[in-house]
Amino acid sequence: MKVHEWLLDSDPAIRWQVMRDLTGASREEVAAERSRVATEGWGARLLAMQQLDGGWSTVTEPKRFVETADGSATHALALLVDMGLDPEGEGAQRAIQLVADHVTFYEGNQPFFTGEVEPCINGRVLQIGAYFGRPNDALAKRLLSEQLDDGGWNCDAPPSTRGSFHTTICVLEGLLAFEQMVGAPPTEARTRGEEYLISRRMLRSLSTGDVIDSEWTLFSYPPGYHYDVLRGLDYLRNAGVAADDRVMEAVSLLEQKRTEDGRWLLENPHNDVLDFEMEVAGEPSRWNTLRALRVLQWAQSG
Repeated sequence: MKVHEWLLDSDPAIRWQVMRDLTGASREEVAAERSRVATEGWGARLLAMQQLDGGWSTVTEPKRFVETADGSATHALALLVDMGLDPEGEGAQRAIQLVADHVTFYEGNQPFFTGEVEPCINGRVLQIGAYFGRPNDALAKRLLSEQLDDGGWNCDAPPSTRGSFHTTICVLEGLLAFEQMVGAPPTEARTRGEEYLISRRMLRSLSTGDVIDSEWTLFSYPPGYHYDVLRGLDYLRNAGVAADDRVMEAVSLLEQKRTEDGRWLLENPHNDVLDFEMEVAGEPSRWNTLRALRVLQWAQSG
C-alpha cells in the first residue's frame, strides 16, 4: 500500500489533513471529512472520555476539577486541536464550557483559560483558548513579558536566565495560534523565539555545538510538553518560516528516519498523563508520517 493510501486508510483526524495538505482534495471534500472528527474515531472517543467536572479523570460526579502541572485537560484539549475538531461544533463547545465552568489550576486556583504560573503550560493554554474562540490577551502579554534575553522561555526562570527548548516550543505554538485568531502580525518576540531554535540548528548547544538531548532526535506523538526535532520543524512549517541552511541538518535527520516503505515510526510516546492510546511505540505512525511529509514539502519548497 502506498503511503498516501495508508494514511487515508485511518482516522478522520488524519484523513482530512492528508486530503488538505498532501493529495489536493477540494475544500468541500476536506470540510466534509473534517466534520467527522467529532463523531467518529479518536475525536469522538476523546470527547466521550470527558467527565462532568470538566476533566479527563476517573471522577463521575460533577465537582471542581483541579488541573495539575501535567494535567489531563490540557493534554486532551491540545490533542483535539491537533485533530482539527471543529471549534464551533456542539461537541467542542460543550467540552470547552465544562472546562471553563469547572477546571482550575492547582497554582493559584486560577480558572483554566486564565492560565497559571509556568510559561510552558500557559503557552498551551493560550493555543487552546485561541483555537476554541477564547483568546486571552492578558495571557499573551504575560508570555511576551517573560521572554529571556536569548530569545527563549524557561519555566525555571527565574532563577534560570537561559531558554529551554521544551518551554519555548510551547510558547511559540501558543503565540502563533493567538496571532492567527486575532489577526495580528507576527510579534518581534515570536520571531526571536524562532531564531532561538534555528540558531541552535533545532537541537544543538549554541556554545559547544553538541546535541543537547539525544531524545530530541526521537519523534513523539502526542508530544505533551516535550520538544523534539519533528515538533520544532513542524512548527516552523506551520508558522510560514523560510527553511534556511541552519535547519537542514534537522531535515536530513528526518529523512534518515524514514523507513524503506516511506513511513516514520512512533519512537518516544508521552502517554503518562492522558490514558489515550492511538498508536503503538516502535510501529509505523500515521501522525509522525503525516507531519514528516508536510515538513519535507516545506523544506523542499525553500
